[in-house]
Amino acid sequence: MVAGAHKVDISWDRRPAGVVVHVVFDNARRLNVLNPPALLDLTEAFRSLAREDDLRVVVLSGAGGRAFIGGADINHMAAMRQAEDGRAFITLVHKLCQSIRDCPVPVICRLEGYTLGAGLEVAAACDMRIAADDAHFGMPEVKVGVPSVVEAALLPRLIGWGRTSWMLLTAENIGAAKAEAWGLVEEVVPAAKIAEAVERCVRSIVEATPLAVRSQKRLMRRWERLSLDEAVQAGIDAFAQSVSDGEHIAPMTAFVNRKKVT
Repeated sequence: MVAGAHKVDISWDRRPAGVVVHVVFDNARRLNVLNPPALLDLTEAFRSLAREDDLRVVVLSGAGGRAFIGGADINHMAAMRQAEDGRAFITLVHKLCQSIRDCPVPVICRLEGYTLGAGLEVAAACDMRIAADDAHFGMPEVKVGVPSVVEAALLPRLIGWGRTSWMLLTAENIGAAKAEAWGLVEEVVPAAKIAEAVERCVRSIVEATPLAVRSQKRLMRRWERLSLDEAVQAGIDAFAQSVSDGEHIAPMTAFVNRKKVT
């Protein structure tokens, strides 16, 4: 790990069906803000996890309960003066988001407290988002003199252009209930129940077959870049490959046999 006040804690939960990994970003004394060393460490963590063949799902969270990620480190940004300073820093944010999107298995984002700016971009890069009912979300960049960029471009796909405009141009925060109503998060639960909600989602993923889950995530990423006709054809190709892999035979045969018994 790059030296610094933050930590990236990685825990491995080895189950019969594969490995569940919990990644906890800990810069809690500063609301888990992201500086360059933290961005590098988190990116390397996800790139390393992507190479694990028995990986089934990753859960990403922030330590301390007060924030998932409270944004980019404003102390670092305030010291930037040259265009290349800005380009280098924001590219690190993008590389972290890209490493999450490139992870071959689902990444669940556990959201507590504040998720702001770069933190919301990281959350948007995850596959699913589960939030505590006291969570808050915002994109405050225009209030401190810069636009919201990089994976903020994912927001219109989640919440539409109008609501994206509202968040990015007003820079006002929204609560968990509104975030769920807008489609920014998939589930909101009482703060005391968030671990249970995350585990339910993890179990559902782990109970599915591993090659099919990886194929599905890979296909959905391709859908983002393809026309409708191309996306349909990509799905046909993915289905044909899954039949060739043969992972369907055991669960489908078991299902057919259960129907015969009943």
